[in-house]
Amino acid sequence: MVGSVDITAAAVEPALLDLPWSIPLDEWPSEYIAQLPKGISRHLVRFANLNGYVVAVKETTTEMARREYEMLRTLQRLDIPSVEPVAVISNRLDEHGGELPTVLVTRHLKFSLPYRALFSQTLRPDTATRLVDALAVLLVRLHVTGFYWGDVSLSNTLFRRDAGAFAAYLVDAETGQLQESGLSNGQRENDLEIARVNIAGELMDIEAGGKAAPELDPVDIANGIIEKYRELWSELTGAETFAASERWRIAQRVSRLNDLGFDIGELTIKTDDAGTNVVIQPKVVDAGHHARRLFRLTGLDAGENQARRLLNDLDSYAATNGHKDPDDEATAHEWLTRVFEPVVAAIPTELRGKLEPAEVFHQLLDHRWFMSQEQQRDVPLAEALSSYIDTVLRHRRDEATVFAPNTETMSLTLPTTDTDGFELT
Repeated sequence: MVGSVDITAAAVEPALLDLPWSIPLDEWPSEYIAQLPKGISRHLVRFANLNGYVVAVKETTTEMARREYEMLRTLQRLDIPSVEPVAVISNRLDEHGGELPTVLVTRHLKFSLPYRALFSQTLRPDTATRLVDALAVLLVRLHVTGFYWGDVSLSNTLFRRDAGAFAAYLVDAETGQLQESGLSNGQRENDLEIARVNIAGELMDIEAGGKAAPELDPVDIANGIIEKYRELWSELTGAETFAASERWRIAQRVSRLNDLGFDIGELTIKTDDAGTNVVIQPKVVDAGHHARRLFRLTGLDAGENQARRLLNDLDSYAATNGHKDPDDEATAHEWLTRVFEPVVAAIPTELRGKLEPAEVFHQLLDHRWFMSQEQQRDVPLAEALSSYIDTVLRHRRDEATVFAPNTETMSLTLPTTDTDGFELT
């Protein structure tokens, strides 16, 4: 199907040659198209099937495609939550020799959804707040690495469920800039203002379409990203002064940063001339503290909140079964093979696209807790799993491959209620 085109790709993917690059993107035959929900984009974007997975194909200019491709590759190397670049396809010609736009190809992030696909009937304030909080965390992570986004919005972000919260992933990096010397306060503030204005506009658009709960205040929620951002930024980068006799506060600060999911690369400690006061200044190098610990112990790749929840269960398992050190690899392997893997294996094949395994396990633990509270007894995990599958999981939509109607809108409503309390399509 390929004519005379130039393909720039980080890895060999022969299946790229099978896509109809000589046909305008908006005319691609349905056999190539994967019907997935899309966010709002200034460019034409289509989802396509490629060798067993789904890719997003975006028409843009050659310069912008190559720039965004390289920027996304850099973000991947920095371990920033973002979509994975696959290729740039340029020098496309139609059957008459006419020029067609260059396209950027990125891999679709499994179990992720654009924000508009996370609700169908009513967007509640608490759900909107969780989305904005997730975007604030992503923005802080970007700024810590010296990345200026320039177009922060819900529409340029994908969201995955992360143990009751959401994890945000950058989708559109075409306006981004990476400053090795770090960002100025002005650049950070500009990104924050762009985020506040864009989020308010996006929520107002939902409100105008009758999709927002009456109590949802778009401006108030949009302003919330500034408060959340400043709180997190201060904790990650702010200096702290205390008496020399309170040296325990050094470990406390490190513990708080770890709880937020960040690791410390360097901690500057200074005392005053009298030696009575101590100033500490952390240098945060990495997010994903709990995810890395879980991966090191078990090989499981999970979101930060999911990892925190699974590690809590691992710690509980170790204490209950007389293991002194939950960080012992043998203990972690025992928990993995006796607890986590049997739960995943018990999920019926037809239901495994509903949620990713770590999210299923998190929801199962919640379900078990509620059952135990209701019945005033310690409900066995196997009993809770059977109940969870039949009463919760079976009635969810698939988030691994959420299909949109042929119009590629999210207007099809099924009588299913999410744990967040709003209906899903």
